[in-house]
Amino acid sequence: MLNRAFLAVLCASLVSVARADAQPDLMNIYTALQSKHFVDLTHSFGVSTPHWKGFGEMKRTTLYTIPKAGFHVEEFCHVGQWGTHVDPPAHFHDGLKTVDQIDPKDMVLPLVVLDVHEKVAKNPDYILSLDDVRAWETRHGRIPAHSFVAMRTDWSKRWPDNERMQNKDSKGVAHYPGWSMAVLKVLYEDRHIAASGHETTDTDPGVATTKDDYSLETYVLGTNHYQIEMLANLDQVPESGGLVLVSFPKPEQGSGFPARVIAITP
Repeated sequence: MLNRAFLAVLCASLVSVARADAQPDLMNIYTALQSKHFVDLTHSFGVSTPHWKGFGEMKRTTLYTIPKAGFHVEEFCHVGQWGTHVDPPAHFHDGLKTVDQIDPKDMVLPLVVLDVHEKVAKNPDYILSLDDVRAWETRHGRIPAHSFVAMRTDWSKRWPDNERMQNKDSKGVAHYPGWSMAVLKVLYEDRHIAASGHETTDTDPGVATTKDDYSLETYVLGTNHYQIEMLANLDQVPESGGLVLVSFPKPEQGSGFPARVIAITP
């Protein structure tokens, strides 16, 4: 009986060691990541940052200086949706997730880039289509579940010129690209992505937002997922094979906040 008991314990120990060895070592993962390329997908923001038409201007005040106080402190006053920022579901829907309720597991994600910048160069009113999604999947396979899908339009190259970002005609109609409801429904309801983002100030195209039509953003946030607006440098990351780290402060019951978004690419 003693030998059998000993053998049982020994076998259990060996199985435990084997399982432990099979687990990924976090330091090895860290070392592997350090050999990759990090791309900042975030604009620096300031008092001249492009923003939605309904927002006031940012105020930046120096409260203490090193020569006078021995330390430097500034006060920043701006809306939550300022610069590259996170829109939580509660931005449009009472009772859904606020900034502080976004799961940290939804902040490190596979990165999918739908590149339509050449089409946008020919037509600033371009709307992302299902054909664009099919073309990506033909090249790279099915869009992974729990991924972050970004629409690359190269609109961020107009930053920080607010007039060029809005691109209004003589009648005051804005002309910039946007998503489509068909694409968003496929991504969130069928591909089960975690979040999405874009380079423009809005999810909806300019011709729609000019009429205060934000139905696409309403839909995205209504799925209880977040989005990131005004991304940068998507021209520096591949369409697939990368990761994205999305970070932001944790304001209690926050309806939005500036974000820092970083891509990690092969």
